[in-house]
Amino acid sequence: MSQPSGTKAVVAALAANISIALMKLIAFVLTRASSMLAEAIHSFADCTNQILLLLGTRSAKKKATDLHPFGFGRERYLSAFLVSMILFSMGGLFALYEAYRKIGEVRSGQPNELLHSTWWWVPLVVLAGATVAESLSLRTAVKESRPAKGSASWWRFIRRVKSPELPVILLEDVAALLGLIFAFIGVGMTLLTGWAGWDVIGTAAIGILLITVAIFLATETHSLLIGESASDEDIALITQALTSTEGIQRLIHMKTIHLSPDEVLVAAKIEITPGKTTDDVARIINEAEAAVRSASSVVGLMYLEPDLYRDPNTETELAKKKP
Repeated sequence: MSQPSGTKAVVAALAANISIALMKLIAFVLTRASSMLAEAIHSFADCTNQILLLLGTRSAKKKATDLHPFGFGRERYLSAFLVSMILFSMGGLFALYEAYRKIGEVRSGQPNELLHSTWWWVPLVVLAGATVAESLSLRTAVKESRPAKGSASWWRFIRRVKSPELPVILLEDVAALLGLIFAFIGVGMTLLTGWAGWDVIGTAAIGILLITVAIFLATETHSLLIGESASDEDIALITQALTSTEGIQRLIHMKTIHLSPDEVLVAAKIEITPGKTTDDVARIINEAEAAVRSASSVVGLMYLEPDLYRDPNTETELAKKKP
């Protein structure tokens, strides 16, 4: 199954976050609400992330070279991993630092600028507008993900899809909406109760949320960056294509690895029906490769090695009998 690039979802998220980040920054300048600063940094981090994803998609299309004979497909995985690091450091850690700094002001009894600002209503308007924009961005990501998701749950889709862009955008958009809720609670409760500690709590909640999402994304993209096998569905299709090819008696052993979200390398040992000539073996291998590529569109490079099947149980028994 070919993997979606998610470019449309990335562009939609970038367009939304640029305007949202500027609005949040203006709201912070007018009111000095720490929740709004944390959200502004969050949105600017998201903008950086989406630019990285687009650059990674572009770099992945470069042709293979002598130094990189398998191409540059994993650039997309590297970009996604860098996104998680930026979300962790630029977004999450900054929000926690801002909460720590702000709580010192609350404890010392310094007057809260949000409570005395004539622009107190601006953050609420900005948060409402940002919620609409992020919801539209999430809708685009969900719509683009559905064909690849199929009947699987969203959790399984995020864990198993080999294309890194869509899970990153989906989780970023969900985190953004939750962050807006935390910011709304922080600002709203501060205005209602007059206690600036609510703003601190909202900021800290945003930081914890972003760090949690960043760690999850880093774990998933790290696995892709190292190299994951083809999906269970593609492995089943490849196996069926090989074993049903005339002249192949048995699939002895097979390994697969994703060179990119859209390309899988297949290496397999096969047992050829006895009595075949060298020309027959070459023809059978060519037919098997054609059958596999017809069955699974993600298969790129493929190496088939003719071999003899040896029963591991029999070999173990023979080894025991040797003096």
